[in-house]
Amino acid sequence: MKIVYMGTPEFAVPALTALADAGHEIGYVVTQPDAVRDRGKKVKMTPVKEKALELGLKVLQPEKLKKDAAFFAALRNYEPDLIAVAAYGQILPKEILDLPRLGCINIHGSLLPRFRGAAPIQRAILEGDEETGITLMYMEEGLDTGAMLAKKTTPIGKKNGQQLHDELALMGAELLAETLPAIE
Repeated sequence: MKIVYMGTPEFAVPALTALADAGHEIGYVVTQPDAVRDRGKKVKMTPVKEKALELGLKVLQPEKLKKDAAFFAALRNYEPDLIAVAAYGQILPKEILDLPRLGCINIHGSLLPRFRGAAPIQRAILEGDEETGITLMYMEEGLDTGAMLAKKTTPIGKKNGQQLHDELALMGAELLAETLPAIE
């Protein structure tokens, strides 16, 4: 399957690794632009870009998805079967959502429909939920509103935000790898 992968933070790295390990053709990895981070004011790559370069994959870093004609042309010319997204950091415009033959799939860090949008892991802890999980879903123009494909749950217990983050990132990668054959 020809895939474009879109993600930015550490949460999105395991899914990229899982796609590469499964042997899928990843034509492009799309991530947020490099930025000045930390006190040293040094320009740092995103965790997804670091992993993509380690895997020898082509990286695109558009500033604005809607206004970057060269970026959209590159995606269109690649003709992806699927776009997989995990914590990319921008809402995808309709032109991108409609591009792949099999649609755009998002790995979301909560059991939707609960906690759409940002910080779902922290919100589950703050609300005192007993469990949380990952939802794999088709993407639409709304925020986390597409049809759900699959879910995996885990008890929260005494886990802190970082522990849940790391566990859910791995669960999302596993769920994506398990679900892709059925999507294809």
